[in-house]
Amino acid sequence: MAFFEQLLAIARNTFLECIRQPLTLVVVLAALLLVVLSNQFSAFTMTDDQRMYVDLGLSTVFMGGALLAAFLATSVVDQEITNKTVLMVVSKPVARATFVLGKYLGVTLALLASIAVPAMAFMLIEVHGVMQTVATPVRWPVVVLGVSALLITLFTATWCNFFYGKSFAAVVISMGGPLLLVAYVLSLFFDHAWTSIPASDEFRLELVTSLGLMFLALCVLSAIAIAASTRLGQVLTIGVTLGVLVIGLLSDWVFGRRIATLEQLVALRDAAHESALNADTLALWGCKAAYAITPNFQVFWVVDAVNQNQMIPLDYLGYVVPYGALMIAGTLALAIALFQRREVG
Repeated sequence: MAFFEQLLAIARNTFLECIRQPLTLVVVLAALLLVVLSNQFSAFTMTDDQRMYVDLGLSTVFMGGALLAAFLATSVVDQEITNKTVLMVVSKPVARATFVLGKYLGVTLALLASIAVPAMAFMLIEVHGVMQTVATPVRWPVVVLGVSALLITLFTATWCNFFYGKSFAAVVISMGGPLLLVAYVLSLFFDHAWTSIPASDEFRLELVTSLGLMFLALCVLSAIAIAASTRLGQVLTIGVTLGVLVIGLLSDWVFGRRIATLEQLVALRDAAHESALNADTLALWGCKAAYAITPNFQVFWVVDAVNQNQMIPLDYLGYVVPYGALMIAGTLALAIALFQRREVG
């Protein structure tokens, strides 16, 4: 029981610390603005405006989450070590593993709460659709409900900050996502003229599934950032996190193609009855090891299926979700091992 109480206490304090940071609010508002502008930028294609918006919107939400994962992990782990405030925790009967897991849980919850704001705005604008011509009718329920949710959030955050001293950023992040979710659900029931329609006509399960897989990818990235921050400073943590993200997005191209080429060479050598241990075989083993260790973020990106209105197969989810869970578990195990012998005094 003590373990769970300590874990939840650390996670709660970390969550509140993360959502109160001005940097978190800046990234959230920047991502929100770019999601809105993506609707206008997508209107310049010839026939695929909506597909372009889905690509731009999902990419914006994901990159905003990637930046937050790196910054938040650094602020809650490295700064505590630098400022020696971590001694107040580890000097008590709190295991270092509990500290790392609590930090990860708090950072991840703050990351998901923050990125939910631009994600729900993206869902709302996707219901509205790209205005390809000036004759395209404005879908007023989406505009009215979305703007109302944002205004209520900003007004409440200003009121709580001025009269009660609450963090403006924390209130915006805590309320923005849920209110935009309510606005999105209500907008499904009305067309551009406020005429009632079946919600199933506008609801896209494949788009929701795509966002869910994207959130899982951000959870993996958050674990990587936590592991890096146990040993590295702010700049290096951000660099390592974004570097792993780039390599993970290109892993099929960097390692997959090389593995296919080396397998052909090894097969030819085996057919010629040459020595089994050679440079090509060693290179193949190394590429396979790197390919297995590097998180493959491409498997979480299913935007092509979304744009083709294809449902994500359950057997694919049955592969990707356990893969993400194993990546998170393995990375957190590495983070705990790195933090065990970290000098914090």
